[in-house]
This record gives sequence, C-alpha cells and structure tokens, in this order.
Amino acid sequence: MADSTTTPLRIGVLLPTREQAITDSFAADPLLDFARHAEQLGFDSLWAGDSLTARPRLDPLVVLSAAGAVTSRVTLGTAALTPALRHPLVGANMISSLDHVCGSRLVLGLGSGFPMPETEAEFASVGASFKGRVGRLDDIVGLWRTAWGSDRPGAPTDYDGKYWQAEGLDRLPRPHRPGGPPLWLAGSDTPRVLERVARDYDGWLPFLPSAEAYGVARARIAELVEEAGRPADAVTPALYATVTVNRDAAAAQAELEHYIEHYYGRSLEQMSAIQAYGWGTAEHCAEWLASYVRAGARHLVLRIGSLDPEPQLKEIADVLLPALRSLA
Repeated sequence: MADSTTTPLRIGVLLPTREQAITDSFAADPLLDFARHAEQLGFDSLWAGDSLTARPRLDPLVVLSAAGAVTSRVTLGTAALTPALRHPLVGANMISSLDHVCGSRLVLGLGSGFPMPETEAEFASVGASFKGRVGRLDDIVGLWRTAWGSDRPGAPTDYDGKYWQAEGLDRLPRPHRPGGPPLWLAGSDTPRVLERVARDYDGWLPFLPSAEAYGVARARIAELVEEAGRPADAVTPALYATVTVNRDAAAAQAELEHYIEHYYGRSLEQMSAIQAYGWGTAEHCAEWLASYVRAGARHLVLRIGSLDPEPQLKEIADVLLPALRSLA
C-alpha cells in the first residue's frame, strides 16, 4: 500500500453536479468555471458523482470530458461511478474516449450502488439487477481490464465472467493510458471490501466517519496487498469527506444540515453515522482532516457541503490545502 511517509498528499474537490440538480440550475459554464478556478487555486484533482434517478445529476463522464478540455494539470475522477447503470461495453468505450480527451489524467472511483431504496429503484429503471451487485461490479472490472489489455501479445480478447461474457474485446478502442485508468473501489472497511481492494483494485475510496477506523483498515489492506503478492504501493489510500467552512460554527452546521437533507432526504445525524463530515472554520476542518492524513490517507476527495460551494473554494484552498500538505 502507498507509503504515507514518501507518497505526496493529493487533495481534490467535487464538481457541484448534484447541487445543480437540487437547485434545478443545470448549466455547463458554471461547472467549467469551477473546474478552471479549482485548478488555478492549486487543487490536485476534480471529481464528479454519478446517478440517474436516485440522486440525479449530469453524467459524470460527459462533465469530466468538458472539464478535461478546459484544464491541463489536475487529475479527473469519478466519485463514484456506478458501472451497472451502463452496459459494460458502452462504459468501456466511454471511459476510453474520456481518457484520450484528458490525456491519461483519469482515475475511476467505482461503486456497486449505495444500499438505499432509491438506488434499488434506479437499478430497476435501467434493467440492472440490484441483487448480486457487488459481484457484478467486480465482473465489469474484469471485463474492462480484459478489453483494455487485449492488445498485449497473447492477451485474451474474450471475457467469460459470472455475470458478463463478451467476445472480440480487442475491437474496442483502448484508453490513452496503457492498460486503462486506475480503478479505485469506493467502499467501506468491511473484511470483504478490504479483500477486494487488496486483490483487484488500484485504490480505496471510503467515507469512514472515524480516522481511527480508517487507520486500522488501511493497515489491514497493506497486509492483504503483501499477501496477494502485489507491490506495496499498488493501492492508493484515499478518502471522500464533506466539509462546510464558516467562521461561525453554528452557521456552518446549519448549512451542512440543509445540504444533507436536500442531498439525501436524511438528517446530518443519520448520515454522519456512516460518512465523514467536518464543519466550522477552515482551520478546524484542516485539523479534522489531518487525523485521516496521519492515519494514512494520501488522496483526499473533498465535497463542499453547500448548495452554493463556489464561495468556500478559495478559503479551503488558502487555508486547508497548505495546512494539510505541511503534514506530508
């Protein structure tokens, strides 16, 4: 697993595609301005979430393609893409296309589907089976890796998985990056998730509410990576966290409460039991996130907990980024 003493800390921010959907203000220009501004302010990466009907938003692969055209340095990623919502061959082709647009700057955080009634209905709306969705995700990953590596001498061109089978995968366009973009598993810290990460994925993207739990899980992944015979730096330990910055802590909490209720239809108290949330001054949020950095997190994906996140972007960049980078 990536060594926290030698691996540079990277910090990214989520593009507000879901926020646009909540406020019914769909528009490309503000997203692209946000992307340019974030790159100028020194963020290392830009991310977009994925959902059709459960938590609707613009398609992340289309949005990141546009963001890739107006930026030159930042990594572009999905946090997280739900591959089951697209036919895997269509998904493979879209990802290859995007990787060419952004010149190998792509990272894919992948999820099997958040266990909520809205997600189950979303799967049904596209004819995807919610049952067995974890195994289906791993199967799609296997198909993608086969397709993207099919140009190697002697490499297979067919895939025969438990859920998906395909022939002639060498006919699909391959990504710009040889072998395809890194694939991170967006999951929790259950033993099964950690085993899958260590065996099959290039990164781990949880939203654990406890830095202590994060550190324990990260250490376990390192052990499992070694047992699997993979290089020690095979898995990037990342973190998906939400911050709301305001000099008035009570105002920050109120804004975050409002945001979460509109985002999930649930309370902050309910969601904070399973996700990582910090609020208050930028300095306080930096101290909170520092506990995860000390526990081994090497790539932070920050979601700004506000329906109007742009005003907080500069303060986060000016205060939080240098404070956290000094730790590394």
